[in-house]
Amino acid sequence: MAPFVVPLISSEASDTLRFGPKAANLAALSRKGLPIPGGWAVDAQAYRVQVSTLGLEAISRAVFAEADGATARRRALEMKLGLMERPIADDLLDPLLSAWREVTASGAPGVVRSSALIEDRADSSFAGQFESFLDLQSEEEFLTAVRACWAALWSTRALRYMAIRGLDPAATAMALLVQPLVRARVSGGGLSRTAEGEMVVNATWGLGSAIAQGEVAPDRYLLDRSGVLKETAFGGKFHSIGCVHGRRAFLRPLLTERCLADEQVAELGLLMRRSEEVIGGPVEIEWALDEFGIKLLQARPLRVAVAQVPDEIWLQRPRLSGQPSGIGWSTGRARVVNCECELERVARGDVLITTVAGPALAQLLGYVAGVVAELGGSTSHLASLARERGVPAVLGVHEATRRIPDGAQVAVDGVAGIVRWMKE
Repeated sequence: MAPFVVPLISSEASDTLRFGPKAANLAALSRKGLPIPGGWAVDAQAYRVQVSTLGLEAISRAVFAEADGATARRRALEMKLGLMERPIADDLLDPLLSAWREVTASGAPGVVRSSALIEDRADSSFAGQFESFLDLQSEEEFLTAVRACWAALWSTRALRYMAIRGLDPAATAMALLVQPLVRARVSGGGLSRTAEGEMVVNATWGLGSAIAQGEVAPDRYLLDRSGVLKETAFGGKFHSIGCVHGRRAFLRPLLTERCLADEQVAELGLLMRRSEEVIGGPVEIEWALDEFGIKLLQARPLRVAVAQVPDEIWLQRPRLSGQPSGIGWSTGRARVVNCECELERVARGDVLITTVAGPALAQLLGYVAGVVAELGGSTSHLASLARERGVPAVLGVHEATRRIPDGAQVAVDGVAGIVRWMKE
């Protein structure tokens, strides 16, 4: 029998059918000499064994088979509660704890991340739809995180995402990554190819989840394909997320201080180009910088769009600039939303104007014409999902909710990162 847990640097870990694209891509990067945090990959078969041991197989098949929506939701809840609350099978416990002890032997906290068999693909990134748990301090926290990552396959947002793409959760499985936490001074993301053939790096202080969740407007560095820095734009880095149970430290003195030196930006450009060679095309990366240097946390295929020329009528209109998602151009009625409780005001064909580019907005991407947010950046989870759905988005747009009138006609250029509107 194949082992349930293998070192991430091993050739076995490169098997996407066992360990999912996220883990397999990291393993492939490592085998080509690119820097990653190391750690272990947990086979999706471990999830299947857990489901079988708990007697949940029939319930899993019933979720998408149920015609009645209420019954289907109850079945999904049974799956989540069963995986979350019941103990891990004996056959799995020893290899999981062995991996945990190896990862934390040096005293570093641990991390558990999803690596579903259906995520990090060109047409289904599942960005922000599953779970990652950082700064785990004990075996009890670790085992809870493992169960929570398995259960996340049955979360409402993941099921909604799968339903749109005709995917059945009962036909797939959840692999995992168990890694040491990178004590990041700076973290961020990167796009190896824009519509103009350039590269983009986003950065903020501390752990990168502030960028991923659209809670800050990160610094943005634009490079040409040779790695030469062409443009630097400071973001709104109002806080960082540290590694002590997600504690937030407000960094107003660092708001306009540059996160990366030129040589670090150039190194990230090189790492993106080398990642392209491994993945076989344009990539989106996540990375972290600690006292030892830059480490790649993730690399997945990137969809690149062609720039569109706006209609002449829009070129004379007021405009705001921000960080583009990298795809699309559209128009629609502006709907200014200041909190999630107002999302029901957004109708089909509207352009959502909001503050935080958080995961709750993902549910709107199926019917909005575009998204404009005051926070977030080109490598946030929402930007990834917008690229995947072909929805133009511009993030990090300062004072968008104050400057753009509710109800105005708006044009969103998701490639150039420009928002225009017609005053009434």
